[in-house]
Amino acid sequence: MAGSSDVLRPLLRAANALLQQHRYRAALAVLKGFRNGAVYGAKIRAPHALVMTFLFKSGSLREKLKSIAQATYTHSRNLAYFVFTYKGLMALQSRLQGKKIPFHSFFAACIGGWLVFGENNPLNSQIVMYLLSRILFALSRLAVEKGYVPQPKQDPFPVFAALIWGTVLWLFEYHRQTLQPSLQSSMTYLYDDSNVWHDLSDFLIYNKRADSK
Repeated sequence: MAGSSDVLRPLLRAANALLQQHRYRAALAVLKGFRNGAVYGAKIRAPHALVMTFLFKSGSLREKLKSIAQATYTHSRNLAYFVFTYKGLMALQSRLQGKKIPFHSFFAACIGGWLVFGENNPLNSQIVMYLLSRILFALSRLAVEKGYVPQPKQDPFPVFAALIWGTVLWLFEYHRQTLQPSLQSSMTYLYDDSNVWHDLSDFLIYNKRADSK
């Protein structure tokens, strides 16, 4: 044990010294971005996949656990690849032009989005729609900050919330196929399944009786 410790100490010192080298900072930031993307993707996807799978998916326990692991791995991998691509392109553009400009961020993220999240599948669709909602809020605030839109005299959020809920329930009732599958499942549970029961067991305890699944 003492021998292995003696070997590890110089290696750790060398690694720490390397991390302090300014000339490698951009490359090391790209590598840590890959690490952080992988960790963060797993952190946010695992609990979400766990809840959604056990609430809405049928199948054996083994199949459910496999689905959770696959979704977590895919999200973790994609986010790691995207951060790696984005930060790598940002560093490259800054090096080529000698400075960082706003367009670099947009261009690097566009390339990363195309390469990593460009496939139209349920996971990528969910992530992109999540970002879209945040972007719309941010652009609205930016428009007010820049003076393109006058500052509202009253908080517009109540009207916004009313329009969003009105639109999504109208789509669910009359154009359900246009909504994302996970949203369809959630709304079916809330608004359709609550119309069906046979006795106290599937009225209060269970959503559906075993013989009606």
